Amino acid sequence: MEPTLSSQPAESPGAPIDESATQLSRRGFLRAAGVISLTGVAAGVAACQNATSPQWSFGPVASAAAPASAAVASVAPSVAATTVAPSIAASPVPSAVASPSASLPANLPAGWTAHDVAARAVVRRYVGNLAPALQGVYGDTVFNEMVKILGAADNYPELTRKPSFVQVPNLFVTDLLAPLKPTKDADGYVHFDMTVDDFDWQIDELKAPVKATGYNKQWPGPTMRVKEGDKVRAVFKNNRQETTSVHFHGVEFDNFFMDGVPFVTQLPIAPGETFTYEFTANRPGSLMYHSHHNATDQVGRGQLGAFVVEPKAPVAEEKAVDGVDYTWISNDTLGGFTINGHGFPATVPVLAALGQTVRIRFMNEGTMGHPWHSHGYGMKVIAKDGFYLPQPYVCDTLMVNPGERYDVTIKAERLGIWAFHCHILPHVEGTDGMFGMVNTMIVVPKPEHITAILGLLTA
Repeated sequence: MEPTLSSQPAESPGAPIDESATQLSRRGFLRAAGVISLTGVAAGVAACQNATSPQWSFGPVASAAAPASAAVASVAPSVAATTVAPSIAASPVPSAVASPSASLPANLPAGWTAHDVAARAVVRRYVGNLAPALQGVYGDTVFNEMVKILGAADNYPELTRKPSFVQVPNLFVTDLLAPLKPTKDADGYVHFDMTVDDFDWQIDELKAPVKATGYNKQWPGPTMRVKEGDKVRAVFKNNRQETTSVHFHGVEFDNFFMDGVPFVTQLPIAPGETFTYEFTANRPGSLMYHSHHNATDQVGRGQLGAFVVEPKAPVAEEKAVDGVDYTWISNDTLGGFTINGHGFPATVPVLAALGQTVRIRFMNEGTMGHPWHSHGYGMKVIAKDGFYLPQPYVCDTLMVNPGERYDVTIKAERLGIWAFHCHILPHVEGTDGMFGMVNTMIVVPKPEHITAILGLLTA
């Protein structure tokens, strides 16, 4: 999930592209998030708490003068040091590592089984220590119902831990806090330096790391953003012990030798070698970059990323976007069914304030089609494969096949936490509850609630 950005050309060769004039720069976004601190979140919770509200314990309770962070302490999870061998077999089986709160309680509700306890434990991991802050966001009535649903009276350990999706690296945070910044070469090219690497990667905070491969040691690779008409120079150094290549999926090349297909348009990039791709970003849209060599394994293990070309002339639906611009890349090989390299509950929610319009860029880098279903909302489909639709349409379930990209917008008109998932049920839910290709769209009353939540998560 990442704020809408448009790259601006640097004034001098070798200088980073200036993003200060963008619609919502990452720097400006972080400044806004910093205005509402953790203390503000805690104060909001305290102001809404009354005698009839549940009193949640967080272990040692901070005094009124103590910083809020002391009351909502982050507890680092324990992760097994062993790694698992890479596999290209998609598995619908969720993590075999149970949440600390998943053991059967003595006061098991009537009719419940171990399935219900495990399913609730997964959602507790997803919400984490955001739970008490929701009172200040939604008010007492909604908050009290959430308390009952989550079983807050159990004082379960996840109440003191950050949500699962904050405990692992994710595309939203890396693009927000450490965005990929191209430079401007003397000949006018927008220059990206990239690496192809092997690394350990966690699908969620409890599973042992898997052996992944990707760009700049992350999965997905960092989002590459340029403007329509930019001349692009992307330099990839292969740090792996296997040959590879890079294909910019959706780019219409003037020079077909830049297409990235070994033994058709180039020799493979050998270990230790560097290859430079040069082309003009001649059409806007949501495109991708990925390996085109031993691709079932390499793309399946993370050699993929988003290549976004911002348009010179945005269409009306794009101009209406005043919320986040969320990139959603699905895969279904290593680690099972994933969104941006993670499975639920480690998937980052789409955050929106009431009245905002958000954009989601669905990209399928996997081997299966996935029908994405948005609870509570219709999605306006505005583009397919980077091409604007002459007649946008609305749906609540959108099939995205391998290699396809769809751009949709959603106007946040109803408050709540809305499920958002693939509707092939073995990809999302099993005997231990939800997993894999599940996410949510969290709609809050005001934009400042988003910055407050981000402040809590990134503290």
